[in-house]
Amino acid sequence: MSFFDTLQHSTADERQALFSLPIIRDALEGKVSLNSYREFLTQAYYHVRHTVPLMMACGARLPSRLEWLRQAVCDYIEDEYGHEAWVLDDIEACGGDKEAVRNGRPALPIELMVSFLYDLIARDNPVGLFGMVNVLEGTSIALATHAAGSIQAGLKLPDTAFSYLNSHGALDIGHMQTYRRLMDQLDDPHDQAAVIHASRVVYRLYTDMFRGLPRDGEQTHAPV
Repeated sequence: MSFFDTLQHSTADERQALFSLPIIRDALEGKVSLNSYREFLTQAYYHVRHTVPLMMACGARLPSRLEWLRQAVCDYIEDEYGHEAWVLDDIEACGGDKEAVRNGRPALPIELMVSFLYDLIARDNPVGLFGMVNVLEGTSIALATHAAGSIQAGLKLPDTAFSYLNSHGALDIGHMQTYRRLMDQLDDPHDQAAVIHASRVVYRLYTDMFRGLPRDGEQTHAPV
């Protein structure tokens, strides 16, 4: 079994726990309130703004034996730079206060997730950051390809309120193909264990974030 397949098998329970949440099932059916969508974007901002800094920290601490992976990190940074601005623009497009979000604090699961990842890079194994990639990109692909269009139709929101999800659907499909190739090149057992561990932790914290989103069952339309 390739390491990518081993990773998916090893994190199947955590992934199932996330996708079994009622709010995720609602999203996949397009049954999401405006309040819930805005809060999702808010929490997305609080982790997306750390993507590039985390990747920079990871790249700086990779050992020379993983120079091929450092190059991939550089490419990923180039692709991801500035995406937090897309999230803020989406928040504004659906009636939210992007400045309040910019100056606010994340919910505890996201704060813990970001802190865990910085600590993982600094104190443990920087390769573990690729466990985050496994979770966040896999989830965004599912939400973008199966949920964004129906959520948008249900809430009657403009395209400008979905730049983050819609762009990441196509972008992350390409990223995941590259990710599979990279993970299948990762042959050190300690590196592999770090990726699996981080993926499990991030799945659990990301699940807690979704569990904390408002779910009132109402289709609240955006202001005209």
